[in-house]
Amino acid sequence: MEPPMEPSGGEQEPGAVRFLDLPWEDVLLPHVLNRVPLRQLLRLQRVSRAFRSLVQLHLAGLRRFDAAQVGTQIPRAALARLLRDAEGLQELALAPCHEWLSDEDLVPVLARNPQLRSVALGGCGQLSRRALGALAEGCPRLQRLSLAHCDWVDGLALRGLADRCPALEELDLTACRQLKDEAIVYLAQRRGAGLRSLSLAVNANVGDAAVQELARNCPELQHLDLTGCLRVGSDGVRTLAEYCPVLRSLRVRHCHHVAESSLSRLRKRGVDIDVEPPLHQALVLLQDMAGFAPFVNLQV
Repeated sequence: MEPPMEPSGGEQEPGAVRFLDLPWEDVLLPHVLNRVPLRQLLRLQRVSRAFRSLVQLHLAGLRRFDAAQVGTQIPRAALARLLRDAEGLQELALAPCHEWLSDEDLVPVLARNPQLRSVALGGCGQLSRRALGALAEGCPRLQRLSLAHCDWVDGLALRGLADRCPALEELDLTACRQLKDEAIVYLAQRRGAGLRSLSLAVNANVGDAAVQELARNCPELQHLDLTGCLRVGSDGVRTLAEYCPVLRSLRVRHCHHVAESSLSRLRKRGVDIDVEPPLHQALVLLQDMAGFAPFVNLQV
């Protein structure tokens, strides 16, 4: 693409090359604009019509867009301008837009970017089942999805996701409190074979039935977060130890019905668990109270 002609605003020294005279697609786009933060690009496009054209061409070719690179709060109109021509996105993160992002804002972006592989919508509480349906239907290559703190996600929405996303590997459902065991069981049965990371944290409706079904259907599961799942107990954890040979980390803080006896097998395998063994907890408490480390033979 040839750069549009624009008055220079002054005399140019003989032999000098202006920035915009450099080849756009061979030099400026791949070697210059790719290294400029999004926030600076927004300022750059205000310099002139030529710079605006250059920035828009760059934005149209984006593979990754993280709204946090623009700022903590992005106006709706600014996001629309940034993503107006983007048709090749593979990663999309819109958490800073959580206060206003709606189906009407998101669905057209999803429709133009069917090759999306990673989408982060944490805290976007104004969305609905329609947006998740558009994502599941239009982005069959989706591998990573964050819906943390999206209270609108219910069992029906999750079923649609499980039915239409065959490549799904990582799913964050933290604080999606409408989800119950039945929805997680369905997810495990439909997509468990490919799941590698799952968070069900801060959901008091999730119990051992869901965890056991996950264990039996997710042989590749590596990371599971059950923080604050008050109904999860030792039976679920024992099933994880039996059926998940590649599990690397387990989060069970505030799961008061999980006993150390069910965790010990996982500890022996080197699984990272966020709850210390009871003896270690007691020693730390004693040290805090006494102000020194007691001399205790831990091998006794």
